Amino acid sequence: MSETTSIAIERATPRDAGEIAALYLASRAEALPYLRRCHSDAEVRDWIGTVMLATGETWVAREAGRILGFMTVNGEELDQLYLLPGHFRRGLGSLLLDKARERSPARLCLFTFQRNQAARAFYERHGFRIVDLNDGARNEEGEPDILYEWRPFV
Repeated sequence: MSETTSIAIERATPRDAGEIAALYLASRAEALPYLRRCHSDAEVRDWIGTVMLATGETWVAREAGRILGFMTVNGEELDQLYLLPGHFRRGLGSLLLDKARERSPARLCLFTFQRNQAARAFYERHGFRIVDLNDGARNEEGEPDILYEWRPFV
């Protein structure tokens, strides 16, 4: 975790929308190259600025003013967790996940794609358990996914 000592976890503001959108697009392109694109870059930027930041709690991992990762939690649902390419496996995801657990200490659930082995390993390492598998009918990408759940002391 020594690489994370200069990282601040801060609540995102509307000013962060453009940087978060760029990070989201870059991270998905790097980590999920097989994933069908359902929306244009402009639609993603609009969704982040007008929906995601307005309806959930979005937190960023910031170093020297630059956003290196973000997560959004809506009640008990961890809705998003993305890191800037080149910053994977450095403890940033764990810091963001710690913040999500702080915001929802009794339970967290999330969806990830079945083919996303790195995310699956990350969440399972952090105590998440598989609750349900789906054929992709419940997401717009049509990609088979997994519902994970975390509860303390389970």
